[in-house]
Amino acid sequence: MQLKLYVLSLFMISSQIADAQSSDSIPGEYHLQGVMETASAILLKPDSTFELYFSYGAMDRNGHGKWQFQNGKIVLNSRPKPERDFALVASKTASDDFTTVKIVDSNAQVLPFFETLIKTAGGEKYGKMNQEGVFQIPKTKTTGIDLFFTLAPERYTSFPVQSDDNYFEFRIEPWIIEIFVENVILKPGENGALTGEHPLLKGDAFSYEKMK
Repeated sequence: MQLKLYVLSLFMISSQIADAQSSDSIPGEYHLQGVMETASAILLKPDSTFELYFSYGAMDRNGHGKWQFQNGKIVLNSRPKPERDFALVASKTASDDFTTVKIVDSNAQVLPFFETLIKTAGGEKYGKMNQEGVFQIPKTKTTGIDLFFTLAPERYTSFPVQSDDNYFEFRIEPWIIEIFVENVILKPGENGALTGEHPLLKGDAFSYEKMK
């Protein structure tokens, strides 16, 4: 039994040393390859933190967190994603004939890039915000409101409605375009390249070239 424990301890120590030696060569800047109209890069720092950049169309997004080297794989994680990307700042019974959903922000140019789904007893009503961040339908009993940001399509927030209010005003949270990462796995390959996942793209065979 003592011999088995001794051998097991040696194996664990040697594995830890191998991981440490391998992780020393990992830090660097890696650029996503082969995805049309998309630019993305991951900066793996020697202090086990990372920065992530993603650009598609008119939207540039960033994220950050920590990376670990485990069993020959790089694992990326950021802070947990907040539950909601919007905050309800006003809800009231207005004396008009509309159900109104409004988004407010200091940057008015971003307001038309939001959409909403108003849930009613008679079905769901979908629409895009106008230049003032407003979408309206004829006044009806509302059971829920979903909000979407078209420039970050994976981000949406659902709000249940348990009142007879017909005016709802929301604020955009500052982290709405932040990239959140949960257990994204990358594998070191030939020539220092990485292959694996991307937090905003479907698939697990993306290639990242290390910059020299």
